[in-house]
Amino acid sequence: MTDDERLPQPATPDLDLVTVLHALGDPVRLRLLLRYSDGAEHSCALRDLGLEHLHKSTVSHHMRVLREAGVTSTRVAGRNRYVSLRRTDLDTRFPGLVDALLAAAPPHDAVDPAA
Repeated sequence: MTDDERLPQPATPDLDLVTVLHALGDPVRLRLLLRYSDGAEHSCALRDLGLEHLHKSTVSHHMRVLREAGVTSTRVAGRNRYVSLRRTDLDTRFPGLVDALLAAAPPHDAVDPAA
């Protein structure tokens, strides 16, 4: 895989705590964090994310905010995009942050994406 297949994202040393926390302050983005926390790479299809009720442009916005904050990484493969949590990078820059967020977050099904 080449770097050209990844959308732009901040380098690990450039991750900013306030930016990361701001990105995760939205219920939809918190729901995406919970979805991505399994360590797998996920399709951006709305049905795969459980966000069918939202407009595609709204979900794209949320994914862009997470990527630009450094929370996720997006790989482009043809017309498809796949997102994964930058867990190692976040743990390197902010040890224990992801674990604390996951422990404090409501269960995945309790996060109201319409809020």
